[in-house]
Amino acid sequence: MEIETLSILGGRGRQGQDEPVARVDLRMGEVASIVGPTGSGKTEFINDIERFANSNTPSGRRVLVNGSPVPEESIGDPSRNPVALITQHTNFLSDLPVREFLRIHSEIRRGADVASLVRQTVEFANELTGEAIDMESAMTELSGGQTRALLIADAVVIGNSPIILLDEIENAGIHRTRALDLLRRHRKIFVFVTHDPRIALLSDVRVVMRNGAMQKLIPKDARERRVADALSRLDDIILEYRAKIRAGEPLDDTVLGERLTSVLLADGGGR
Repeated sequence: MEIETLSILGGRGRQGQDEPVARVDLRMGEVASIVGPTGSGKTEFINDIERFANSNTPSGRRVLVNGSPVPEESIGDPSRNPVALITQHTNFLSDLPVREFLRIHSEIRRGADVASLVRQTVEFANELTGEAIDMESAMTELSGGQTRALLIADAVVIGNSPIILLDEIENAGIHRTRALDLLRRHRKIFVFVTHDPRIALLSDVRVVMRNGAMQKLIPKDARERRVADALSRLDDIILEYRAKIRAGEPLDDTVLGERLTSVLLADGGGR
């Protein structure tokens, strides 16, 4: 299925009221973030996309691809379904080695260049996680971060899914900025459910959820790009110090103060 646009048509919130946002249109290559407090309806939103809702879910939303409902055969046939959903609670049941698992999936989905696809998938996954994946390790031995990284890479490289839904990957130890940079190199629609400001601000658009309804649609503009740049630099410092703590290195408050000052000065100079 050649996909150019994904549209979500508003339904109703939990009190039965019409959603304030009547329509969200995403184009191939764009990244969207779904934000809001716990219980606001974020997971229900991406579940509607995964199921290609057609006024047949509690929200009453409709999901269109290229302006039309998705054919039933594409929804019911895993080999033709254009959506990959990666949740924060995903675990592997197979105890096959990583290499064998990916080989089987490659042969089923793509058929050719299996060895190359397996290598690309693991290399992609290792760019996302700080804990390199050994291709001879059993799938069930992978950590949570490795599992999520491998599933993302598998969906992008082997599954070649045009629409990829990711539920709170920031909780899996994945490097957020690197993940977004890598994902943007592939022409797909990515939808993140996230509480992470860095992911939200680096997205092209964010949908704000509350009471089970789409409340606002906020596109990224020049001001938000500046905010995203400043927060990204601060987050880099946090990631650096997290690595230092894990490695047992001593910390120096003077050095930290200098790093924070440099970020603030850079932010001020960019206005």
